[in-house]
Amino acid sequence: MKKFRRMLLMVLDSAGIGEMPDAADWGDAGVDTLGHVLAAEKPSLPNLEKLGLGNIRSLPHLPPSPEPAGSYGKAAICSRGKDTTVGHWEMAGLITPEPFPTYPEGFPSRILEPFKRSIGRDVLGNKTASGTEIIQELGAEHMRTGKPIVYTSADSVFQVAAHEEVMALPELYRICQIARELLDGPDRVARVIARPFIGRPGSFTRTANRKDFAVPPPARTLLDLLKDAGLASVGVGKIASIFDFRGITAQLESHNNAESISQTIRALETAPEGLIFVNLGDFDMLWGHRRDTRGYALGLEYCDSRIPEVQNCMRADDCLILTADHGCDPTAHGTDHTREYVPILIYARRLRGGVNLGTRASLADMGQTVAENFGLRLPAGTSFLNELH
Repeated sequence: MKKFRRMLLMVLDSAGIGEMPDAADWGDAGVDTLGHVLAAEKPSLPNLEKLGLGNIRSLPHLPPSPEPAGSYGKAAICSRGKDTTVGHWEMAGLITPEPFPTYPEGFPSRILEPFKRSIGRDVLGNKTASGTEIIQELGAEHMRTGKPIVYTSADSVFQVAAHEEVMALPELYRICQIARELLDGPDRVARVIARPFIGRPGSFTRTANRKDFAVPPPARTLLDLLKDAGLASVGVGKIASIFDFRGITAQLESHNNAESISQTIRALETAPEGLIFVNLGDFDMLWGHRRDTRGYALGLEYCDSRIPEVQNCMRADDCLILTADHGCDPTAHGTDHTREYVPILIYARRLRGGVNLGTRASLADMGQTVAENFGLRLPAGTSFLNELH
């Protein structure tokens, strides 16, 4: 018997809740995204507090609720990685046993030469860099020569930046698709990302026309199972691109957290039985990678302020799972993601709340919970559906 008609899985992208036991192996000893943001900025998060965020573990300036409205816990990442792709895939029941390739020294000639031949032009950059900084560094030369800017990060990404007045969006997307097709085998990066920008030298800014070309999941995920069962599998934000648009029955586009939350409310008003899967990417892209602790805190406050709006649109047979996919501690060194546990908060009108779900062995436990609710079964994860009741 189905216990909820709709499940809402909302991911605060990068909102980790403390280092995992193997964090030092990833260069992440001592990281704590939420803990360090709370300690540094003291954001006011009354709604997350009511749900039980402070009950998961001791957090600075966020006390545990004596009667939390939600159930709470945290989950480890089993996959060998700490990025958006492996985090969301694991949430959907797919463990990644080997990390995607990264290129801290830039892309080797075996990658760049075929790419340049295929697009018929040379490139600039080819190094690990911040996306906002590299367009300031090379944007003027790009405008003068027409050469696209190629760069990467600590993540498994091949990024191509181009000025929208120099290279039209369809052309930028076309050359990114070429890169996606070339990057295979041992060089099968998780994502190729088009990074368009506008402006003039000294004041370049990236636009909202980013487009991701993700590697398709190597096996069936929760989204495939839902779609094949005739259930809704609604992706909000970049969810569809993370899964290479597979298993998605409806895609609601957004360009920032505010739009993603508004699209979530739209989905709650219209979506049929099934899953609404939401990504709030500004935490990662705008504040985590840029090491903007204040921005991260303000983003948390904004998200917190809209939680009642989401709750008010939920029906009696809806269930919300609020979580993250990895960490990106803005107080840490460098600009990389961080290897952390993720929080789990569960809310539904028909649930009493206050259930301590403990430390889950995998993010896949959340996907398995959704699957069990709809009479489905994933190959990974242990459901906590019965514990909630």
